[in-house]
Amino acid sequence: MFGIGTNELILILIVTLLIFGPSKLPDLAKSMGKAISEFRKASSGILDEAEKKDEKRVTKEEEPEKIKVKNDKEA
Repeated sequence: MFGIGTNELILILIVTLLIFGPSKLPDLAKSMGKAISEFRKASSGILDEAEKKDEKRVTKEEEPEKIKVKNDKEA
């Protein structure tokens, strides 16, 4: 987990509790959860969009090239 040990995690939680207080801590956790959720939605949307572009590129590459043949009458 990002190279953070148990002692460091406990220290971070204690400092957070001292800074924000016990009354604001649930609101802080809720807003962080929403932010993480929105970030995941956005990143998955970007990945989905990139996959769609890759699929379109593959289908374009697989299409046979259309060669125009000039007719003697048109020339």
